[in-house]
Formats: sequence, structure tokens, C-alpha cells
Amino acid sequence: MADISDPQREQTEKLMRRATYGAVTVAAILIGIKIWAYLATNSVAILSTLVDSFLDLGASVVNLLAVRTALTPADEEHRFGHGKAEALAGLGQSAFIIGSAIFLFLQALEKIANPTPIGASSIGIGVMIASIILTLCLVAYQRYVIAKTKSVAISADSLHYMGDLLVNASVIVAIILSVQMGWHMADGIFAMGIALYISYNAYEIVRASFVDLMDEELPDEERDKIKDIVLAEEGVLGLHDLRTRRSGQDIFIQLHLDLPPDLKLKEAHAISDRVDDKIMAAFPNAEVIIHQDPAPPELLEAFSEANR
Repeated sequence: MADISDPQREQTEKLMRRATYGAVTVAAILIGIKIWAYLATNSVAILSTLVDSFLDLGASVVNLLAVRTALTPADEEHRFGHGKAEALAGLGQSAFIIGSAIFLFLQALEKIANPTPIGASSIGIGVMIASIILTLCLVAYQRYVIAKTKSVAISADSLHYMGDLLVNASVIVAIILSVQMGWHMADGIFAMGIALYISYNAYEIVRASFVDLMDEELPDEERDKIKDIVLAEEGVLGLHDLRTRRSGQDIFIQLHLDLPPDLKLKEAHAISDRVDDKIMAAFPNAEVIIHQDPAPPELLEAFSEANR
């Protein structure tokens, strides 16, 4: 694993925890003001954002617990750390999100079939504007934390709240269309769109969780980057059996180096150490395992011909 000093690691963990606490606090505040707005307006679009805020609160609480678990150092029973706690939490979140999306979809159908005017529109618009401002502040802080920590969990949470900004803006449009233009079905139509949006988020969470849990290889561009780093090192003739996977914030990389068969053990280890250092410089959260192999005759022959 990359050698990170204790003060730097403590700062990283502090920022990540503050980001999760901030997300929970903002979600709780939004729930409170949206309950008041829904009771005042009877808008199903506001109801849909209220349900989305409950989802945000649940997701942020789970994310808080997952980040806390994921930051726990590896121990004797979990030699590869606790990073998969985030993926397990994601699967639980997605099931809850899908159930809520179905509820919203049915509410939207009822509103389209029986459209009713939205009351106290100024309250609804005011609450949505307040929601946008609070969410913008949260996203700005999350972006700061992401820049400092490169946290995958905080990045995912930030993307979710970025989507909420669009949802809140769509509710304002629905209220204006209903009140100013008399298009009362707009409320239900926008609510239905939000339900579909929530369902899409659930799919993305499931997909990302399975990538982690099934130890899927890193993307091709990252694997190619690793290969370029290895092959650029002097003395390396090739590599094989490259294996990669991600677990939470951590990356695990294993590979075999093809080296000249007449190298001394000390020289082979020196080359391996240089490759290890360069890979970890490119992937700070990586744990790298390198095995040195004598290059097969066909590779030696190809290498000799290429350098004639």
C-alpha cells in the first residue's frame, strides 16, 4: 500500500468523515422544510423530492457508516481491508431506492389521472430555492474533499446530490407551469420523470457495487497505463498475468515481470522495486505485488531482433 504519513492519513479521514456528516445534516434539514412545503402545497412533485430527500438521508447515513468501516485498517481477519463495505451498502440502498421509485410512479399516475391545482406556490418555489442553495453548498464542500482525498464514496455521493439540483429545478418549473399556465398535469409528469431518474440511480448503484464485489478488472485505460509504466522501465522485457481489482478506495495490482534470465537476484529485485514505486506513484492507493520471472526464449529472441 502507498506509504502515507500518519498526519496526512488523519487529515484524509477527517475530511471524509466531515463530508459524510455534512451530507446527513443537509438531508435532514431538507426533509424538514419539504414536509412543511408539501403540507402547504399538496404538490406531488414536492412529495417526490421529499421522498428523494429521505433517500438521500438513508443513503448518506449508510455512506457514513460505510466510509467509517472502509477507513478501518486491514487486520488479521480482513487482510485486504474493509473497502467492500461500500459496495454492500450500495446494494442495500438500491433496493430501498427502487421501492420508493415505484411508490412515486404510482402517485404520479394518480396525479395525471386526477390533476389538481397546486396551492401556496410561492412556498413551494421558496423551499425549492432553499434546497438548491443548501445542496450547492454541500456539493461544493464535497468537491473540495474529493480533490484532497480522491474518495470514491464521496464522489458517488456528490454525483447523487448534483442530480438532486436538477430535480429541484424541475419542481420549480412544474409549479410555474401549473400555477401560471394552468397545466396541472405538469406536476404529475415531472414527478414521474423524477421516479424514473431515481430508478436509473438505483441501477447505477447496483452496477458499481457489483464491479467491486465481483472483483472486476480496472478499466482498460488504467490497465494500459500500468503496462506502459512497467514496459518503460529499463531491464524489463515484458510482463504477463496482470491482475487488478478495486475495493473501496484501494486498488490491488498483481503482475509478473519478464527479466533477462542471467540477472542476479539483487538486480532483479532492484528493477522490481523501481517498477513498484512508479506504479504506486501513479496509483497512490494501490497495493502492488510483483513476481520476477526469467523471460521465455521466444521473448528474448524477439527483444534481440528489435534491438539489432
